[in-house]
Amino acid sequence: MSTLVAPYRFADQFYAGARACIPVCISVAAYGVVWGVLARGAGLSLFEVILMSGLVFAGSAQFVALDLWSTTPSALPIGPLILAALIVNLRYLLLTATLRPLFRPDQQWKGAVMMGIVSDETWAMTVGEMARGRGSIAFLLGGGIFAYVVWMAMTVTGHVLGSAIDDPSRYGLDFAFTATFLALLLGMWRGKGDLVPWIVAALAAIVSAKLVGGSWYILIGGIFGSLAGALAERRRHVD
Repeated sequence: MSTLVAPYRFADQFYAGARACIPVCISVAAYGVVWGVLARGAGLSLFEVILMSGLVFAGSAQFVALDLWSTTPSALPIGPLILAALIVNLRYLLLTATLRPLFRPDQQWKGAVMMGIVSDETWAMTVGEMARGRGSIAFLLGGGIFAYVVWMAMTVTGHVLGSAIDDPSRYGLDFAFTATFLALLLGMWRGKGDLVPWIVAALAAIVSAKLVGGSWYILIGGIFGSLAGALAERRRHVD
């Protein structure tokens, strides 16, 4: 069942999604350049950068993959790379499920294919539109394609310019990835009730990062935060 309250023109909603994504894409462009620079330093070729950015399209997973990357094919940890990407991106099972109301029952396969261009940023913007009764497939597609094109272009740019940018931290580019998620959190703030799951998720991630190696802290923080949010929401309805 659609969340729209009135008919809409596909083109209007598509461009609305792309326009809404402009501020976010500025930050996406910045950490895309950072990833491209780091990818060059890790030994990835331009072709490999294009393949990873085009097929994976997940900044957090791609950053984690660089930590595991090896320039020696025989030493490349394929299993850990796949597992790390799965863990980091597992949250999308929950995120994209919230977009199901945009698609009619006969459009579920279409929806499943489109989820490939969903990022944290475009998901947050689309959910915000849905809450206002204006969410649409076209809006999601507009923002998703724009973000995809920017990410592809800037990771390639970062790789090409990698020889000139030897230390991204000197320019503050290493903070771009964190800044994007902080901006998303502020945009999704609904009130003091959000503090509980956010704090629980942060504490769980911090503790697990100290106790467990690898990127498990991302999954653990997300699970505990989601459970805390669900319990808080249930208690709110009971009260």
